[in-house]
Amino acid sequence: MVRFAHHSKHLRMARSLSNPSPTTIGYFMTQVKSGDTVRIHYTGTLTDGSTFDSSAGRDPLEFAVGSGQIIPGLDAAMPGMTVGDKKTVEVPADQAYGHPDPNAQQAVPRAEIPADIPLEVGTQLQVQTPQGQVMPVTVVEVTEEQVVLDANHPLAGKDLTFAIELVEIA
Repeated sequence: MVRFAHHSKHLRMARSLSNPSPTTIGYFMTQVKSGDTVRIHYTGTLTDGSTFDSSAGRDPLEFAVGSGQIIPGLDAAMPGMTVGDKKTVEVPADQAYGHPDPNAQQAVPRAEIPADIPLEVGTQLQVQTPQGQVMPVTVVEVTEEQVVLDANHPLAGKDLTFAIELVEIA
């Protein structure tokens, strides 16, 4: 049996030359592999069902599979998907943002923080490290003398669920 194949960007058609009837034509969708640039729509939820992020109403998220641009558990779910596929992915904390590091909390004298900055538990701030890098932190404790700032990712220690749809393989 002799075959020929026609390749488009995401669709491959194969036809048997010994029997070229329409019933012998097969279509194979291109599957995502490591190194592919993909675009996905997603909704991320916590174990209580609350949504922490979503691409709804925005452009799809674009990234290169296997490049470390997104959390490992979501990245690992991509190979084998085809355009239009939808799936739900459970991502444990160690494959998401890791576990909280107790050393990522630091007490800062309250006098070192400008008076116009709100100091309530849960407030997100941006601080500059001695090396000049800007780092997001969360206020986790406020006393008269000090403010405790936490540099852990807000989702550290949390298991996540993503509902994803593959929109494009670029």
